[in-house]
Amino acid sequence: MKILYVDMDNVLVDFATGIQKTSKEDQQLYEGRLDEVPHIFSKMDPMKDAISSYKLLAEHFDTYILSTAPWNNHTAWTDKLHWVKQWLGDHAHKRLILSHHKHLNSGDFLIDDRKKNGADRFTGELILFGSAAYPDWKTVTEYLMNKV
Repeated sequence: MKILYVDMDNVLVDFATGIQKTSKEDQQLYEGRLDEVPHIFSKMDPMKDAISSYKLLAEHFDTYILSTAPWNNHTAWTDKLHWVKQWLGDHAHKRLILSHHKHLNSGDFLIDDRKKNGADRFTGELILFGSAAYPDWKTVTEYLMNKV
């Protein structure tokens, strides 16, 4: 099976929904660095079609979640793990990798919304989620299913 990595923030997880569920006080206190709000990652909803797409792709690819967690948020790492367990359960059991160096993972595909944290140096194919070529999960899933 080909190896597929999937980013969390703004790919699987809708970051904006976490902000909406955060108090106005925290939004002001952490302005410009909202990823540091304690427990913000536990409040986020999935992106549209993310869960069903991930589960389908996990049937055809050796699939892992490859995400970065901010160093200055003591709850982020645990919150991301709990999110994966809640929304993806057995389909992602023990398949979460948290790293600031995504390029150190070898594989065939990486779905990410940014080229940061080594995504731009990933040796496989970077699928830039939210771009004109891959605007949503439907487009990404169709593309990858043709690569099986």
